[in-house]
Amino acid sequence: MAPPILGTGPLTAGVSSPGTALTGAEVLRRAHGAARRLDGVARVAVDEPDPVHRLCWLLGADLAGSATLIVDPEWSRPESVLADAKPGAIVSGAPPEAAPVAARGDERTHFYLPTTSGSSGAPKVLVRTRGSWLASFTALDVVLRRDDVVLVPGPLSSSLFLFGALHALHQDREVRLLPKWSATAVAEQCRDATVVHLVPAMLAALLSVWERRPQLLAACALRLVVCGGAGVDGVLEERLRLLLPGCELLEYYGSAEHSLIAARRGAPRLRPLVDVDVRDAMGDSLPAELGGVLWVRSELTFDGHLRRGALDAAEPGWSSVGDHAVRHDDGTVSVLGRTGSTISTGGALVVAEEVESALRGSADVRDVVVAGTPHRRLGALVTAVLEVDPRTAPTRAELRARTRHLEPAKRPRRWLAVSALPRTGSGKPARAGIAEGLREGTLDAEELR
Repeated sequence: MAPPILGTGPLTAGVSSPGTALTGAEVLRRAHGAARRLDGVARVAVDEPDPVHRLCWLLGADLAGSATLIVDPEWSRPESVLADAKPGAIVSGAPPEAAPVAARGDERTHFYLPTTSGSSGAPKVLVRTRGSWLASFTALDVVLRRDDVVLVPGPLSSSLFLFGALHALHQDREVRLLPKWSATAVAEQCRDATVVHLVPAMLAALLSVWERRPQLLAACALRLVVCGGAGVDGVLEERLRLLLPGCELLEYYGSAEHSLIAARRGAPRLRPLVDVDVRDAMGDSLPAELGGVLWVRSELTFDGHLRRGALDAAEPGWSSVGDHAVRHDDGTVSVLGRTGSTISTGGALVVAEEVESALRGSADVRDVVVAGTPHRRLGALVTAVLEVDPRTAPTRAELRARTRHLEPAKRPRRWLAVSALPRTGSGKPARAGIAEGLREGTLDAEELR
């Protein structure tokens, strides 16, 4: 019997990571062993570095009707996260193999305890039901081919990468897991992996490897890149098209609270998968083509937050995480900026993502975060923190030319270079940490000249 999250069919596809490989039958036996161990446990924390064993524990918890928190070693305060989740058990190692047990629970059963990414602050523990995850598979509407091999090169503590792994297993497709991001290792894996789940920063780094190593590019078998976690700008998409003209891009937008919200595949803009509305600061709906706060109504929405083990239930109906967007006349949406990334400078509000998109057009910029440096008169100086190769770092004059089309208030006043941006476990730039470093003057960066 397969865990409910995998549907009703058999599991024949294997799961592997460096050092561990299990057949579908072995995955199921370990999942049933985990379920026996977790009998009567409402919430479990999985603190196990091997991603294959992590996945087996989660599948076993699903069989037992338990909700799983996957511990992220990158959490700065894990004790705070565990105090909110209040698990009945903390497990590690490889679950034992066992004979099948009967599955417990239904679609309303609490299945997974995702945390917010931490890119904009301390992680919060959320609650998702089994039914909401199953509905997310349907909403994504991606049918994998029989011979697809799905590569998931990020930590399963990130719901983005866990979703990629479970979506593949739900369709009984082979999954390859990498416990730690390495662009070179992913390029090697893409010799026979046909689908990969990434965030845009990972895609940019992967494209750079292929640009430097044409032999790996020539051997690449990818047919589909699934990208979430942030917007894919036009420059990045064009690089992918030029390097791999036969590879398709599927970009989706969502949040830990709402799961999938919108997606695009072969189209220039995101199309909503659920009900969306764009509203002003008073909560009134705005007409098309005017920017405001994005509100969502969806059956995929989380059930609420856990605080010291108690569920603070989410209100039914419309809700928002504060992201800014525009709804267009044709029903598509453009996400302007994530919550927490807007900078107030001299009375103007600057959406960081718009400035970042302009700067990513430079071939010498690997990645960039735009944030505010405190300023007594203006409130904040728009500051660009750029990940660059010191040997080929662009000059300030070159970067200023790339932002000349922006309104004056949006153009960076301060330019900093780092060899590697601080990142969360899921590979996203750690905005909150970078902003704190700018506030405290502790960010390890050099001024660009």
